[in-house]
Amino acid sequence: MSKIAVVYWSGTGNTEAMAEEVANGAKATGAEVESFTTDDFAADKMDDYDAVAFGCPAMGDEVLEEDEFEPLFEDCKAKLSGKKIALFGSYGWGDGEWMRNWEEDCKTAGAVLACDPVICNDEPDDDAKEACQNLGKALA
Repeated sequence: MSKIAVVYWSGTGNTEAMAEEVANGAKATGAEVESFTTDDFAADKMDDYDAVAFGCPAMGDEVLEEDEFEPLFEDCKAKLSGKKIALFGSYGWGDGEWMRNWEEDCKTAGAVLACDPVICNDEPDDDAKEACQNLGKALA
């Protein structure tokens, strides 16, 4: 059984809703899943999990949230080489540039992406929820 961490930051609740669906998808495969906000996770926990899903919305000019999520993620990058991960997040404007940049950053760090990232505009609809569940299943 895989041990999965779902780590996210959410300002409006949209990315949190996505995180819940990711966790549900991974649990549906029998994986052991723990969810964390950025306050409850640190890079030293990366080794405790077989795979990690990271969730962060687009902020500002299509960037990761800069005060809480980005510093945590920067700390975790040293542990990404060879680690199975998945990315998800919501946005309210733009075209998903923040996710493309984030995905490329992860690949450069040596991460193994379990599947394509999942993004949704604002609150996740039924299609986005299903995509998040599939992301969790792929990660497990």
